[in-house]
Amino acid sequence: MSIRIEELGAGTLPGAARVWNQVVEDGEAFPQLDYLEGEKAAAFFAEQSFTGVAVDEESGAVAGLYILHPNNVGRCGHIANASYAVDRDRKGLRIGEQLVRHSLEKAAELGFRVMQFNAVVASNARALALYRKLGFTQLGVIPKGFLMKDGHYEDIIPHYIALTCPAGEE
Repeated sequence: MSIRIEELGAGTLPGAARVWNQVVEDGEAFPQLDYLEGEKAAAFFAEQSFTGVAVDEESGAVAGLYILHPNNVGRCGHIANASYAVDRDRKGLRIGEQLVRHSLEKAAELGFRVMQFNAVVASNARALALYRKLGFTQLGVIPKGFLMKDGHYEDIIPHYIALTCPAGEE
């Protein structure tokens, strides 16, 4: 499957909300509990620094997305954070990797210097393998930091990677 990654637009908003809501419903990766629909979805995605969608070039369907925003404010505002969602019927097709790579480039383009993930769930083997492959550094383990949908707690593993600054910046 061939995909392109583009900025979220009115035409891709419903598909992006659908994929986002799948991950929320699965309860294994996102801390959010509430579903995004209509105006709530539009407002949520608009408040991000960037929302990218992976679009299946053949069908035009949204196959995945990411949100990119500051991890903190002020003196730590140069650190980005991102969340990724892949359509549950398209997992294993390397869409997540394309989304992460795109988000790293976009974050650097927007002036961020570091990407930090606060809550990578320890049972999310695909994400952990991908972040290791891409050169992220594991910061440690927060025991029982994530409440799974079934009520048990999983460890979370924060990660970071330094971003390549635009030419002329240190």
